[in-house]
Amino acid sequence: MAVRAVRGAIQVDADERDLVLEATIELLTEVLARNELATDDLISVVFTATPDLHAEFPAYAARTMGITDVPLLCACEIDVPGAMPRVLRLLAHVETQRPRSDVRHVYLRGAAALRTDLPR
Repeated sequence: MAVRAVRGAIQVDADERDLVLEATIELLTEVLARNELATDDLISVVFTATPDLHAEFPAYAARTMGITDVPLLCACEIDVPGAMPRVLRLLAHVETQRPRSDVRHVYLRGAAALRTDLPR
């Protein structure tokens, strides 16, 4: 079994607790689905949020999904002038048989504009 890293991002409509939780769940669910992963395949997940998102910790959303035995970390994204606002990102380390070339990175909602090179 190989360890792979999966990236993802989603733009949140507003800095509201329920919207942050909903977006995080949507992103994490889609990362798992597109890569045919179960929560048991997760090794760790690092979440980042742009500085304009602080209504809730994205890791809390993962915990509400039942992901309780995986190390999770939240951090603030670098505040680059002109960067896309209200973006949650994740970097998940997973165990999978997929070769690196078959890992599906997930960019949703407005964040899809960050990686126009990826298939949708």
